[in-house]
Amino acid sequence: MRLVQVMVPTGKREAVLGVLDEEDVDYALSDETSGRDYTAVVTFPLPTSAVEPILDRLREVGIERNAYTVVIQAETVVSERFEALEGRYDSDDEDPGNGTRIAREELVARASEMAPTVRPYVLMTALSAIVATAGLLLDSPAVVVGSMVIAPLIGPAMAASAGTVVDDADLALRGIKLQALGGVVAIGAAAAFALLIRTTNVVPLSAAEVFAIGEVRERLAPGVLSLVIALGAGAAGAVSLASGVSSALVGVMIAAALVPPTAVVGIGIAWGEPATVLGSGVLVLVNVLAINLVALVVLWRYGYRPRLWFREDEARATTIKRVAALAIVLLLLTGLLGAFTYSSYRTADFESEATAAIEAELPPESTVIDLSVTYEGFPLQTPRLVVVTVGYPPSSSPPAAGNGIRERVAAVAPDPIGPVGHEDIRVEIRYVGVDRPPE
Repeated sequence: MRLVQVMVPTGKREAVLGVLDEEDVDYALSDETSGRDYTAVVTFPLPTSAVEPILDRLREVGIERNAYTVVIQAETVVSERFEALEGRYDSDDEDPGNGTRIAREELVARASEMAPTVRPYVLMTALSAIVATAGLLLDSPAVVVGSMVIAPLIGPAMAASAGTVVDDADLALRGIKLQALGGVVAIGAAAAFALLIRTTNVVPLSAAEVFAIGEVRERLAPGVLSLVIALGAGAAGAVSLASGVSSALVGVMIAAALVPPTAVVGIGIAWGEPATVLGSGVLVLVNVLAINLVALVVLWRYGYRPRLWFREDEARATTIKRVAALAIVLLLLTGLLGAFTYSSYRTADFESEATAAIEAELPPESTVIDLSVTYEGFPLQTPRLVVVTVGYPPSSSPPAAGNGIRERVAAVAPDPIGPVGHEDIRVEIRYVGVDRPPE
């Protein structure tokens, strides 16, 4: 519920009070004695869903936009007339968001407030990217989650979407610019921090070893399911904005879709392997587009329109154009995610079949301790290097199974992509003496 305070212009008192009486709204009227062109200040409580339609009616009878109107959140209103008014507006099924959505003016104010000024936005984005990079290199999910908490990424996306549907070009442009700036800052900060870590030898790992880290590896070849996270984050962000509830937790969800893959892109740049992290770059772009697309659709379906009716067609056309453009690009990029998903299944099947084939080639007393595969190709990956670690009893000699293992690995390898064939897959075998516990 909201408490609304409106300045009443000279000569409009009766018209304003008439609207409130017709709507059965309780109000308190105070005389305005400052000597300006206003005669009174009227204060009245409203259900959240009633703020926008009643303010629209008040504007129709002469409430000027340049006169201040204050809308604040109220905790409790004890009034039979208020309960009746609440039941009347909350039971209106014509508007899909009625009963839960805040007024258009409040939506714009919240979206503008959520989009921070440039300096703190750049600082917090850079810090979140640096923390995410450290968490990825440490293979620490807890640190990665911490980076999401401080990432200020929900505001720009919601500002761009809200500005589009209500035809506020300044707000929409501000949100778009902040999103672009945030992407550049996050990648730059992650790359700079990762390069510092690499050159100072704090993390003495090769590119292959870095990309083998669990938290990094899982974001190198994202699948179609990654899109679900972004779609859910965009919808949740728009609903939280339109309903006026806290968006802090939703902001973490949006950051989960954007911050870690952005940090992986920075890591790839720092280790001189930008081609390896193309999957993460595609994931970042897909998530940004998906969040904006879903937020636009949800806010429009909630019934938000420009204040002036003759601007509604223009706002609808702008929204449809942006939704169509986002959907087309997103569809194309989703094809890449589908290829990543298929590639993941291919590599998983290959590793499983290769392990079984190698074990079949080994004598009973030996076993496969580890199988590490390096892949190449984009977006479909082909194995190029297979490192097999074989354990054998120290009391005996290593099994002479090298040629057989190489043949079996080549036989189960997926169809190669490009000019390189199965015979070019390099297989390295490492033998480790392993004492087995007595049975």
